[in-house]
Amino acid sequence: MAQGLPESDAEAYVSRRFPHKQVKRVGNTLTPTSIRNFLRGMPLTFERGRAKGLDAIYPFNSVGAEVDKATVVIRNQSLQVEAGHVGTASLMITADSQTWLKFLAKEQNIVWAILRRKIRLQGSLPLLLAFGKCFPR
Repeated sequence: MAQGLPESDAEAYVSRRFPHKQVKRVGNTLTPTSIRNFLRGMPLTFERGRAKGLDAIYPFNSVGAEVDKATVVIRNQSLQVEAGHVGTASLMITADSQTWLKFLAKEQNIVWAILRRKIRLQGSLPLLLAFGKCFPR
């Protein structure tokens, strides 16, 4: 079995490891219920193959019901999640915690959240798209 995403790291691994078997895709059941769970779960859903060529630092600020600060560093197809803010931001993300969790659960449109200023971005907008590709849902 592999994550339900064509050309995912999991699918490539299963194809290499078990070349005589057919790959079965399964859905992603890792929908976080808190910002802390979101940050802890990032290494589990990170797609190294989709991070090729990406070198960025994403400070993340959670405001509202859950207040937290973390930094997500994607470099050399690897991921680091650190408490607090470190390094120089490529794209700073400030999000209302409930809105961010609804976005992750596919209950909230990110464009609408940005327009309502529930999610605020400072930096290069294409880096948000690159970030999203590393964590497909």
